[in-house]
Amino acid sequence: MPTRDSAPIGAPCWVDLMTSDVEGSRAFYGALFGWTAEEPNEQFGGYFNFRKEGVLVAGGMQAMPDGVANVWSIYLASDDTAKTVEGVTSNGGQIYSGAMQVMELGTMAVVADPGGAAIGIWQPGTHKGFGILVEAGAPSWFELHTRDYATAVDFYREVFHWTTQVQSDTPQFRYTTDNDGDTMLAGVMDASAFLPEGVPNHWSVYFGTDDTDASLAKIVELGGSIVMPAEDTPYGRLATAADPAGAVFKLVSTSSPSPAS
Repeated sequence: MPTRDSAPIGAPCWVDLMTSDVEGSRAFYGALFGWTAEEPNEQFGGYFNFRKEGVLVAGGMQAMPDGVANVWSIYLASDDTAKTVEGVTSNGGQIYSGAMQVMELGTMAVVADPGGAAIGIWQPGTHKGFGILVEAGAPSWFELHTRDYATAVDFYREVFHWTTQVQSDTPQFRYTTDNDGDTMLAGVMDASAFLPEGVPNHWSVYFGTDDTDASLAKIVELGGSIVMPAEDTPYGRLATAADPAGAVFKLVSTSSPSPAS
């Protein structure tokens, strides 16, 4: 089981779900990934954690009536949320929610990069983020699809101190990763050629699976839907799905931690 006690600065460290159906989501992800859901904590607006084999993997919360609903969000690790927020502003980003202390758990913020893709910031306190990754039922890859590729890469390098490496730089496929030594942590894809009109730049989370096709069948059985069917790639067998409330997420076979599709 790949585990970690802390995330490198700038790396994805947490994911959570804003859902219009809390009970349905708790049941769906429990049946799909084997997650157990803690009871909602009213002290934190009904926020709750998902665990896999007792280890934190994700969070969830009832969406606000006038807020964004049925979406997975990704948080990048920071050692100083307030300073990171300042960097967002000075590098062309937007602030949706400024640095906010969450008691002893940590400090969070929600921002957008210059292309408008929302991304969270988390400075860990007692809550260190997900403790397992790159395995079945755990967050396994994190990817930005953007029409503003060069600007986005510069933004994450400057604001989140990414160490970037170009994986491909052709008109058909431009892709850059954030690396910690030999380990790839997240990716940025030039999506200008294929992102449909009206679909904004966005981050996606991939959850690992031992069998992508079996997971898709289970998703449909549980009331979810297939957005993009499974396909073989050099990075594993990938697919895109949605839970019964419509929150979109991706699947990747756990043979590879770094899809690029």
